[in-house]
Amino acid sequence: MPESAAGGTAAEVTAAGIARLAGVGRAAVSNWRRRHADFPKPVGGTETSPSFDLADVEEWLRAQGKLAEVPLRERVWQQIAAHPAGPVTALVHAGCALLLVRDRAGAWPALAAAPDERLAGLLPVPLEETLTERLGVPRSVRTPAAHELVPSVPLLRAAAELAAETSPADAFEFLLGRHLDANPRQYTLTPPGPAALMAALAGPAARVLDPACGTGALLRAATGATALYGQDADRDLAALTSLRLALAGDAGRTAKGPAVGVLPGDTLRADAFPALAADAVVCHPPFNERNWGHDELAYDPRWEYGFPARTESELAWVQHALARLRPGGTAVLLMPPAAASRRSGRRIRADLLRRGALRAVVALPAGAAPPYGIPLHLWVLRRPVPGERPPAELLLVDTATETSAAAGTGTGRDRLDWPAVETAVLDAWRPFDRDGTLAETPGESRSVPVIELLDDDVDLAPARHLPPPAAAEGAAQLDGVRDRLTAALRRTMELAPPPAADTGGPAGRRPVTTVGELARAGALTLRAGGTGTTAAGAAPVAVLTDTDVLAAQPPSGTLPEAAPGEPAEEAALLAAGDVVVPVLGGGSVARVVDAADHHTVGAALGRNVHLLRPDPAALDPWFLAGFLRATANNRQASSYASTATRLDVRRLQLPRLPLAEQRRYGDRFRALAEFEEALRLAGRLGEQLVQGMYDGLADGTVAP
Repeated sequence: MPESAAGGTAAEVTAAGIARLAGVGRAAVSNWRRRHADFPKPVGGTETSPSFDLADVEEWLRAQGKLAEVPLRERVWQQIAAHPAGPVTALVHAGCALLLVRDRAGAWPALAAAPDERLAGLLPVPLEETLTERLGVPRSVRTPAAHELVPSVPLLRAAAELAAETSPADAFEFLLGRHLDANPRQYTLTPPGPAALMAALAGPAARVLDPACGTGALLRAATGATALYGQDADRDLAALTSLRLALAGDAGRTAKGPAVGVLPGDTLRADAFPALAADAVVCHPPFNERNWGHDELAYDPRWEYGFPARTESELAWVQHALARLRPGGTAVLLMPPAAASRRSGRRIRADLLRRGALRAVVALPAGAAPPYGIPLHLWVLRRPVPGERPPAELLLVDTATETSAAAGTGTGRDRLDWPAVETAVLDAWRPFDRDGTLAETPGESRSVPVIELLDDDVDLAPARHLPPPAAAEGAAQLDGVRDRLTAALRRTMELAPPPAADTGGPAGRRPVTTVGELARAGALTLRAGGTGTTAAGAAPVAVLTDTDVLAAQPPSGTLPEAAPGEPAEEAALLAAGDVVVPVLGGGSVARVVDAADHHTVGAALGRNVHLLRPDPAALDPWFLAGFLRATANNRQASSYASTATRLDVRRLQLPRLPLAEQRRYGDRFRALAEFEEALRLAGRLGEQLVQGMYDGLADGTVAP
């Protein structure tokens, strides 16, 4: 590590950080390192991910005229990332200063006029007063001492300058968001969509608690609350979340204390709010914890509905949430699906039902929230009001049908139509919450009598209790599918290639060229996909993935957004006549982008897909795609690794032919592509007809 002039460790920056400083892509930084002998040498990191002295890099960029237009927020972030005490400490110091700037705007200019060391000495007193006023005592944010603030003073000045450009809240959101993005495995984040849905299910509430608050996403979604309470086992995260919530909005102070109270600690073992009676609890608890306190909490008064087994940590969180509610208050928890059916939890589930504490179980589609690979559940609970009769029914909702209908054949985060999910859930919950019952919607929602659920298993998985949707809407629609299949088969026969003409012997060896040679000659443009972003807040751009090309389906991905304040990185966008080729998997696939395919024209090129854009005066796209699909051509251009086959597109060959002859071949290749698409359609309709018949015969809507 290099040493600074003051004897401390100098700040370092990675190639990605340099790219952000200069507002360019990472490839540009790699080019600078190769082309400029005076580019700063690495001072740390690894061979594949080196780090550079930040001061040297800034000096070089400034000398090259590449630092003049760096956004202020990017410079502030680099100061956070390079802080000698670490980014978390830097973020806490910046958040404290931003809170002071917001709540005591008139005092900051006088403080900022002092020299750096003097400012560090002046800040602790007003910071302590501001933090006490906003967060109370005890709190998770400790007022930094003067000697701790000395290395942070340049950062605090820059953060205040950034706040003047936007707002203190926006400045802290950007800096915290950048830190979370840089450490994706360290934090479990609840996406905004599920957070907003959970807040809507909880309803209007003045006092809201999240006992496993993490970064505060669920508490931020609780709009209209006058008091927010949270607890997290990670002390640093509790401090950051306190500042985030305090800066997010002026919720006001109640007569009982501050508007925001987030404290550190293990919630189940050391509850920070034992006397709280919240109006609502929202929680995304940790899943599958064995060491949650089972042994030492056996006689805890929170276990009103039964002592949770060691394997049922989620049911401990459920009962903690109920214990911290006022009578009639609502809790909404994000739960793993196994919690609805594990035998070890059946007695607690049964008591939650008998006493009317559990009001709804909602199955979300996979990809809604982490862990993204499983379809999580939402449990809506209400603390029983003494003397009131327990509700007779439980609401069960399954949103998988809305998602599959809206998102086509894909699954996961990229294909999730969240507005459709949210609408389906709230359209079921609101009338059920009002009336205590709900008309049945097959395959989607049903209010089930509690008595039907109190069997040996007490299985609350919605899919097991919802009647299936009508099979293809009955026999009439199946007849329509059959008619479409008949037409598709007839069309397939019409498009079937004519008998192959025998050339009379082996073809003579034709002169060939390669894609690489054609690219160098300017006959086509070759680009690789997988890069690019959209500007923050801009309309989303579809991405054609390698899976889409292989399955001959429309684009299914979405181009990611650039971080706020960062320039969008240019992506390769598809145009009519382009040829796209996936490079992994060893298959012989090449697809021509048709002008009539409005979903694909204008989409961005995904990772592991190459774009070939032929010059129409030199190359016919169908001729190009046809020869690229030849099995022997792909075999000679492929390389093999331990787990995958990769295609070197530049080595693919095609014959040297006049444009007129190319078009003759191209017409035949286009006809083959139409025949192939007709076969796919017939296959899809055949599968739909077969499954519809099975379902119809099974549920009685079709006679045998």
